Amino acid sequence: MADASQSVTFLALILPFLAAAIAPALTRILKHNAAWVLALAPLFLFVHFFGYLGDVAAGRAVTGGYAWIPSLGVDFSWFIDGLSLTFALLISGIGTLIVLYAGGYLKGHEQQGRFFSFILMFMGAMQGLVLSDSFMTLFVFWELTSITSFLLIGFDHSREASRRAALQALVVTGLGGLSLLAGLLVIWAATGEGTLSGLLSSGDALRAAPFYLLALVLVLGGAFTKSAQFPFHFWLPNAMEAPTPVSAYLHSATMVKAGVYLLMRLNPVLGDTVWWETILPIFGGTTLLVGTLLAIRQTDLKLMLAYTTVASLGLLVMLTGLGSEIAIEAAVLYLVAHSLFKGALFMVAGLIDHEAGTRDVRWLGGLRSAMPITFAAALLAALSMGGLPPFFGFLAKEEIYAALDFSGGWNALFTAVAIIGNALMLVIGFAVALKPFLGAAVETPKHAHEGPVLLWLGPLTLAIVGCVAAIFSGVTHHYVSEPMAAAVAGAPVEIYISVVPHASLALLLSIVTIALGIAIFLMLDRARDAMAAVLAAIGWGPDRGFDQAIRGLIRLANAVTGVIQNGRMEVYMTVTFVMIAVAIWAPMLMFGELPAMPTFPRMTFYEWTVFAIAAIGLGAVAYAADRLTAIVSLGIQGFAVALLFLLFGAPDLAFTQFMVETLSVVILALVMTRLRLYPSDHRPTAEKMVDVGIAGACGIGFAVLLLKVTQIPFDSTLSDFFSTYSYVIAHGRNIVNVIIVDFRGLDTLGEIAVVMITGLAILALIRIRLPRSTDVTEAKS
Repeated sequence: MADASQSVTFLALILPFLAAAIAPALTRILKHNAAWVLALAPLFLFVHFFGYLGDVAAGRAVTGGYAWIPSLGVDFSWFIDGLSLTFALLISGIGTLIVLYAGGYLKGHEQQGRFFSFILMFMGAMQGLVLSDSFMTLFVFWELTSITSFLLIGFDHSREASRRAALQALVVTGLGGLSLLAGLLVIWAATGEGTLSGLLSSGDALRAAPFYLLALVLVLGGAFTKSAQFPFHFWLPNAMEAPTPVSAYLHSATMVKAGVYLLMRLNPVLGDTVWWETILPIFGGTTLLVGTLLAIRQTDLKLMLAYTTVASLGLLVMLTGLGSEIAIEAAVLYLVAHSLFKGALFMVAGLIDHEAGTRDVRWLGGLRSAMPITFAAALLAALSMGGLPPFFGFLAKEEIYAALDFSGGWNALFTAVAIIGNALMLVIGFAVALKPFLGAAVETPKHAHEGPVLLWLGPLTLAIVGCVAAIFSGVTHHYVSEPMAAAVAGAPVEIYISVVPHASLALLLSIVTIALGIAIFLMLDRARDAMAAVLAAIGWGPDRGFDQAIRGLIRLANAVTGVIQNGRMEVYMTVTFVMIAVAIWAPMLMFGELPAMPTFPRMTFYEWTVFAIAAIGLGAVAYAADRLTAIVSLGIQGFAVALLFLLFGAPDLAFTQFMVETLSVVILALVMTRLRLYPSDHRPTAEKMVDVGIAGACGIGFAVLLLKVTQIPFDSTLSDFFSTYSYVIAHGRNIVNVIIVDFRGLDTLGEIAVVMITGLAILALIRIRLPRSTDVTEAKS
């Protein structure tokens, strides 16, 4: 039974990718009904993972997997506890609604099938990320989310803004991914654990390790870029160039929370230190304020929501960094609440744009009668975003203030930050939910009317779930909030907050927040103008800095390329042989590995004859009057080497050498006769002497190196192996041939490929037809 459950879980992990593979063809066949069929894939995931709620609520984690790279101890494994299960349910549940929503939003779009494929691939990547146990599978899925989000953000690739936003997201999150990889490797080396489950059971091993701070900084690099923490926040609002289903899914409920997931996951082993409890609250609080203040400036509904998403991620990071049990409870509650109300509001913004033709809040109004269901969904979601009962956002906000408690010092500062941030998020929530629907009707680019069921089903469902989850908070806490908080805290947690307000400091702070939010909402236009003036006075920002950094990188690349790739073959050859000489001589000189001078052996007359032939050939090359003579003379050296092979009992090597040398001379002579080159070398003597020195350093260096090798005691292990097994394994008695063809067959294939590529290059050279002078004259006339 356990094997069957493991197989189903494995199927659930790969199912989105299978659905992505068939999505384009299915969309062409089913047209507008493809969304209903494709939504069955995430629905299956949701139902499957929903079945784990009982086990996880009872404190049992579910693990499983298969061997992936056994030699490195890497498995394709999963780890399902309260944290990963909650994320899996959010990803699959909201994903089901997003697929349906996309079916209505992109109805008739010629690339709808491609979009479904991308969104399902992303879903699979995100699902794999939160369920991964192995560090390597975690990293693979982490990077896959960056790649698929790049495809989704740049979906409308004909627009420059979409391409820029996609590239920006990929660069920022990609660099963060490299930082995360380094951090995971440091953790692996410091603790000896390559899985999350093993790491979480290692106690204080990581905190006590000397590389703790390095691991923390590297992990934060990955988490902060993925979750758009200041100063990396700029990529997320720019990603609103993507279609609204992408914004509703990636940039509110799933991908941008991957960094928060990572911090929550590693809190039991990285948290509870001064560094953790300092860096996270400071950056999180700063991001909360920056996000909400920038949101006030916006008039585009999606941008308003995008900047509050940045702010919400900052709030989650701040709460995770505070580290107390109640702060973790608040973070857990807010994460769930945010996924529900922000996903709903993004879909509302897209629905308004789809049916009214604009997202600019200044040109919207009076849509309540034309879009009553959309208005109801927007209002319910905004009430949760504003932290009002009886919605899940109210539970989260009460717990936030209970965790901060305004007790002085850092807590007082973070409490003030939370009040300002929550008040401004209330302003934006109600600006999105009320301004487009209330007031006098405004003429919009399109005749506004209620959207089809595929468009309003998602936001209405999420808004209602946010209310139901709060009303039945006892059940929600037992199956979702408490197991999730326990996984983050590393110990059992009980949560008691409900929709019934209790007289407390937290309730008082909530009232202050609501009052401040209402006051700012009533003068939103003036607040927007004031914020615009502040931003204009500041001028420079990280977004512009990104463009400057990319331009600087391109200029640097051009400068470096101009130096090391200047198009002059003689420079490339000189640098190559200088580095060869350095590589040969430097180690021997630095480590005193020069060989002992050997005694000169007695040689026979025919051995002297071979050396004489080689010397004559060398002289002929050096004093050749033209290039062709030098090439032919160069072949004498190769023939001399072949004679040495023959004299010392290696006729097969001698034959190979004869063939290679003959072919080389013929090819070089052919090339030289077909190319228009100077017949002789006209370089100055000084330049020639430099080349002579480099050539001598390489030639003598190889001779000295080989001499040193021959003075080392011979290890016959490899020779014995080939002698023993060449016939047994490869059925060949010629050991050299067996080595070349069988034991190192891939090397031989590579050598053949090199020869083939060289031949093609030579063919390209000799086929060049330079224009005759008469042709040039005719062209000019």
